[in-house]
Amino acid sequence: MAGAEAGRGAAGHHEGTRPGDPVDASLLTLLGLGPDEDAVYRLLVDRPESEPGTLSGQLGGLAVEGVLDSLVERGLASADRQDSDGTLRYRAAPPVLALGPLLESRRSALHRVESLVGDLSERHRSAQMYGAGAPVEVLSGPAAVRRRLVTMQRQARSEVCTFVPARHMPALLSFEDNHEEADSEMMRRGVTVRSVVERAWLEHPATAAVVGSCVAQGQHISVTDRLPTKLVIVDRRIALLPLDPERESEPVALVVHRTGLLTALVALFEAYFEKGRLLTPLSANEDAESPVAAIDRQIVALLHVGLTDAAIARQLGMGHRTVQRRLHALMDEVGAATRFQLGWYAARAGWLPETSDNSVAQAHS
Repeated sequence: MAGAEAGRGAAGHHEGTRPGDPVDASLLTLLGLGPDEDAVYRLLVDRPESEPGTLSGQLGGLAVEGVLDSLVERGLASADRQDSDGTLRYRAAPPVLALGPLLESRRSALHRVESLVGDLSERHRSAQMYGAGAPVEVLSGPAAVRRRLVTMQRQARSEVCTFVPARHMPALLSFEDNHEEADSEMMRRGVTVRSVVERAWLEHPATAAVVGSCVAQGQHISVTDRLPTKLVIVDRRIALLPLDPERESEPVALVVHRTGLLTALVALFEAYFEKGRLLTPLSANEDAESPVAAIDRQIVALLHVGLTDAAIARQLGMGHRTVQRRLHALMDEVGAATRFQLGWYAARAGWLPETSDNSVAQAHS
């Protein structure tokens, strides 16, 4: 019974809350108002058209003139002369209009602080684990994995190597988003970016355009049929990969530091990069000097990495039969009886990037 009575008393006190009561005193100071501004504004909400003297009496003799001027200057109140003696009467601005922008600004600032706290937490945990000599960390949840991925890329100094499989996996940071968020920034800092992508990425014009943009910016991209997992290796000192590549629910990732396991992951990356077909952008000089039209060399280059005629047509925005007709014309021109012979001739004639002695991979071996 005592508890029930106390509950009714507390509820009754809350229902009668006014500015100055301890339940919600100075809450608006969280939006940047001073305590006096908080008290005066909330009193104006309940008592429009109030005079300074009346407000001062309601607030225990507080000198409200300066507070009212501040509220008017900040757009939280308005003043009107309605009496013949020129007495000013004040009205509170609508709370949604007056306080909404302040609330949104604070909410945005809190989101930035929350992001910073998460980043600092990941950096602290990484430093603690690395300092303790732990070879592997386990990250659970999309937020933690994504923060570590972004942090690793931002801290890259010389090289970032990635596997980009095309099959469905939980998307923590899409290939397109990562290109916009991290790849361009790393390239500006002089970080070498090397990736192995599954051929299926080139089957769709949208993702193929992203791959082409990456190559145009100077990334080294090798195309292969199949990849075992997602993988990010930064400066050959730390790697990130999923614990279970096929996991559909809450993602769990492994962070691997300098160990034999990391050495094995680096070797795995180099093997796939070397085995794949390296994409190389066509330079303006090549376009001007080559006796073969640029569009035809693009067709042969895409055929070289294994795309079907239909996929080439979709990517280049032309008809399926147009692609086949141009290929047949090229074969007739160089005297090739098969597409294999056409590919051999194209490589010998310099239409295609060299892939047999992947110079980029050798330089990093």
